[in-house]
Amino acid sequence: MKFKDKITAGIGASTAIALLGLLEKIDMQLMLLIAPFGASVVLIFGIPTSPLAQPKNVIFGHLLTALIGLIFVNYVEVNTLTIALATGLAVSLMLLTNTTHPPAGANPILIMITAPSWQFLLFPIFTGTVIMVLTAKMIERCRQRA
Repeated sequence: MKFKDKITAGIGASTAIALLGLLEKIDMQLMLLIAPFGASVVLIFGIPTSPLAQPKNVIFGHLLTALIGLIFVNYVEVNTLTIALATGLAVSLMLLTNTTHPPAGANPILIMITAPSWQFLLFPIFTGTVIMVLTAKMIERCRQRA
């Protein structure tokens, strides 16, 4: 990766996270910024050609693992064993569906510790991943034109 591309990756990652944070500030009811997204932008902007950084993997990897976390937190007792089982199931299902996105592996843990509502699938998961992917597309277009 060229020096210019490394700098552009950092700018892209900052832009995506800043957008999520700014949108969250505009509507204090929205939650868009979660720690796994910090790891997602490393892949999306730092290794954009990786299969793990493709839009399908980013969006569906996060959605699938968040859904697993929400199912577990709502229907089983939360303890170390069930958190481990949810995380393992999330990894297996991402691999089986070809939607592996390593940062999404943190979602079951985050969800089972914080117990958010089902709305978590929409905000921050779906909305946040779409914003990150669209930001990456815009940054890439700008980079190609420069």
